[in-house]
Amino acid sequence: MNNDLGKKVKEIRISNHLTQDQVAKALRVTPGYISNVENNRSLMTLRMLTYYAQLTGMSLDYLAGAIDEDYKDTALDRELLSVMKDFSTEQKEKIIQMARIMKDF
Repeated sequence: MNNDLGKKVKEIRISNHLTQDQVAKALRVTPGYISNVENNRSLMTLRMLTYYAQLTGMSLDYLAGAIDEDYKDTALDRELLSVMKDFSTEQKEKIIQMARIMKDF
C-alpha cells in the first residue's frame, strides 16, 4: 500500500472531481496549502485530515494509511455509491437489475 499522503490526497481530490480551490474553500484554507499537502511540502493536521475525509467520503484510516487490505472492497463500495448518487431512479433500478445478473456469473 502506498503511504504517500500527498499523492493519496491528490488522487482522491481528482476522483471526486474537485479542484484545489474547491477543497481549499471547503476546508477554509488557501489553495497553496492544498498544493503543499499534495506535493508533500506540508502535512495536514489531524483535524484538517478529518475534515478532508468527510469532504471526500473516505475514512480517516484510509487517508492515514493504517488499514488492512480488506478496506479496498469498502473503498470500491463507496466509490460505486458516489458515482450512482446522482443517477435517476430509473437508472438506479437498471443498475440493480444488472448487478443481480452479474452476481450469478
